[in-house]
Formats: sequence, C-alpha cells, structure tokens
Amino acid sequence: MEFKVQYILLAFAPVFFGFILWEVWYLRNRQSEFPTAQYSWVDTISNGVLAVMHEATDAIAALGIMVLYHTLFDFRLFDIENSILSILLLFVLQDFLYYWFHRASHRVRWFWASHVVHHSSESLNFSTAFRQSATYPISGMWVFWLPLIALGFQPETVIAVVLFNLAYQFFIHTQVTPKLGWIEFIFNTPSHHRVHHARNPEYIDQNYAGTLIIWDRLFGTFVEEKDNLACEYGITDQIQTHNPITLTFHEWRAMLKDMRAPNQSLWHRLKHLWAPPEWAKSEEAAAGDKTQFQTKLHS
Repeated sequence: MEFKVQYILLAFAPVFFGFILWEVWYLRNRQSEFPTAQYSWVDTISNGVLAVMHEATDAIAALGIMVLYHTLFDFRLFDIENSILSILLLFVLQDFLYYWFHRASHRVRWFWASHVVHHSSESLNFSTAFRQSATYPISGMWVFWLPLIALGFQPETVIAVVLFNLAYQFFIHTQVTPKLGWIEFIFNTPSHHRVHHARNPEYIDQNYAGTLIIWDRLFGTFVEEKDNLACEYGITDQIQTHNPITLTFHEWRAMLKDMRAPNQSLWHRLKHLWAPPEWAKSEEAAAGDKTQFQTKLHS
C-alpha cells in the first residue's frame, strides 16, 4: 500500500487532537449541561489504547488484504481511471456500502462482536471516535469493499476514500454541536450520530450513515434526535470495565459460549454467528417461559 494512502488517518492526527483539546476546554465548566460528554482519564486512555491496537492489526492485515484486492482487480469488469467524476462516484458507492457494513455490524452478531467495542462507552465525545476494535480484519470489514474493486476502481483509491469517510466520522462524535439546519437532510451530523450511539429504545439501531444520511432516509432506519429525549450512551448490557483487552474480546467470548451451550442443533449453534445480537437472549427467554409453563402444567 502506498505511504500516502496508508497514513491518511495519521496525517489527520494533529487535527483530531486539536479538536479533542478544544472540546476538553469547552466542556470544563459545562458539567451540568453535558454530563455524558465529559472527559475522564480512564475512559480517554482506554480509547487511545484501543485506537493503537486497531491501527496495529489493520496495518498487519493490510498486507494480505491488498494482495487480495490487487488479485481481484486483475479480473475487474471495467477500467476506471482516477478523475473527479470517478472519485465522486466512488465516494457515493463506498458510502452506500458503508451503510450496509454499519447496519450489518449492528444486526449480525459476527460483525457486532467487533463493532460493540465502539459503542461500549457511556460517554460520547471526540475521543470516542478512537474507540475501535482490533478484530475488524477478522470480522471482515474489508469484504464490503470487494464490489468496488471488482467494478474496476483502483484498490489504493478505494482505501483512500474509505479512510476519508472514517476521518469525516471523527467530527460527528460530539455533543456540543447543535443541529445544523438543511445539512441534516443530506449529511450525517453530530445530532444524527448521537442518536446512533444512544441505547434508548426509541433510538437504538438507527442512523447507520457514514457521510450521507440519505441511505437511512431511503431504507427506513432514520430517527431524528428529539429535544425532549436525552440520549443514554453505551450498550444494553453495559460492560463495566475500561480494560482494552476485555473490551475487545468480551462479545467474541460470549458468542462462542452461546454456541457451545448444550441441547442445541448444529443449525442453532451456527445461527449465533449471523442472527442479531439479541437473538440468543430471546431464545433463552423463550426456553425459560417454556420451562415455567411445563413446570406449572405438571404441578
């Protein structure tokens, strides 16, 4: 991978840290107004360590992924040269595929096992954007960009557009930015992303956008932030730890544990991989209700 492509996010690092420092300064006397936006040392350090782990595994995996991308590129459907129009088209197509990657990351447990790391903080500020999983190469985020390579977009250009998309998303991880008028109808904004990070029943699993909110509006997953319903951040079964290793692997362990549970058919064991994250609990609850019913029936 070319240096300038590989290190796009690193090039943005001074800007990211500058915004974090500004947000820390802005929030210092606004505890009551933004209680869940406040920075704590333990949460911020945990976010930073998770970011380093994520970047390290991505760098290692990139070697093999780029070999795969270039192999697939040899069988491309079209020869798409880099131009303003082709890059704009690539931006839209990549953002469309990102929507489906992100939606799958919430509704397919295999992908959620990685993505849950990003949602596990009960705070939301710019540093939360750094809270990423080292296991994305395993769960397969890279799979979602294969259609772009097959079409004929150059692998380095695809990766560059992906990284610019992710860089944009850093700036929507904040509570201090209000709604942005007409921009809210087209682009993903801090307001939309606050809803996405919320665990309120009215908000959960909505607003999957990367850069463009139009996909959520088209596919029925858009919910607007309500002035009378404050966002509660974190996950439904909150994990009370800041240990980066535990945060990275706790859902993988839970998923494998559910697969090993007794009295399951092979189909049920494998279904833990692709069913929604809450499916195992609904199955367990149904089994519990059935047991209670049988107990009452024979008592």
